[in-house]
Amino acid sequence: MAKLIGKLLGLLIIVVSLGLGWLWQKIDYFTDAPIHLATDSIEYEIKPGSSLTKVSKQLVEQGLIESSSDFLWMIRLNDLSSNVHAGLYQIPSGITPKELLLMFTTGKVKQYSFTIVEGWTFRQLLTALAGMPKIKPLLKGKSNAEIIAALGLDETHLEGFFLPDTYKFPAGTTDIEFLQRAYKAMQTVLATEWMQRDMNSPLKSAYEALILASIVERETAVASERATIAGVFTRRLQKKMRLQTDPTIIYGLGDDFNGNLKKKHLLDASNPYNTYRIRGLTPTPIALPSADAIKAALHPAPGKQLYFVAKGDGSHYFSATLEEHNTAVEKYQIKKRKSNYRSTPETKDQRS
Repeated sequence: MAKLIGKLLGLLIIVVSLGLGWLWQKIDYFTDAPIHLATDSIEYEIKPGSSLTKVSKQLVEQGLIESSSDFLWMIRLNDLSSNVHAGLYQIPSGITPKELLLMFTTGKVKQYSFTIVEGWTFRQLLTALAGMPKIKPLLKGKSNAEIIAALGLDETHLEGFFLPDTYKFPAGTTDIEFLQRAYKAMQTVLATEWMQRDMNSPLKSAYEALILASIVERETAVASERATIAGVFTRRLQKKMRLQTDPTIIYGLGDDFNGNLKKKHLLDASNPYNTYRIRGLTPTPIALPSADAIKAALHPAPGKQLYFVAKGDGSHYFSATLEEHNTAVEKYQIKKRKSNYRSTPETKDQRS
């Protein structure tokens, strides 16, 4: 009897070993077999709170894998993580089940992109964010004070504080989360550039650098001119000359600006952003400056130029003397100012 039991146990061990070997081979093949899709890729969403068992069954239902049990055995036999992250995934054709699991357990959800355009105002940024269907709106209809509170910021004004760049984000990101990220990015750039600034700069704080950078950003569409324009404004500040730049007036006019900047606007001392009437920098930034504009504001190009005039092609002519500037104005200045026209200082004595 003992011999019979021994033989049966031996036979059982062989059968179990063969079974486990077959299972191992089957799962090993399943693990690394590419998943072929009818298209280049498909979207797959894991709902919050979904278990791995539920996910594996959904994968079978959508034709991504053939066996839910094979998927679960793959995890057990290879001691793989089973903590999946909720979110929307972009699954490419040719991915293996193991790679698919890794995508789920590391949370490599589908990323969308949104670009904050350099020179935008904060209002334009909010409008653009509201038009993004993958960003969850929580700030709609809120005042600036309410937005500041929602973002948890210790600021009085929001203009200028969000770094222009292209940001990647998963679906469902809130506008609050997005703006907090762009704010932190701006703080990092601003702090770095301020530490590395030209020590001869008349700017007294990083915030003043942000203000000047925003004016530089709005003054030119030609990247190579940023440092030169920053140099003009820096020398004018040092000489106690008014900046006399149109974009600041336009910003101060807000919704009252109809695209035509008139002489009465230049003479209006009630506009705190009228740099034709008020000396020094504006109270706040007038736009969202790029990292390059901040660098230019803190590292202005050397020279003697104190004036510049738009040439009509997006670039400017720079002058060191009022006489040279007046000649350039006669050559390049358009008679009717337009909303996209970038300013030029007045042709009269700038030191008044």
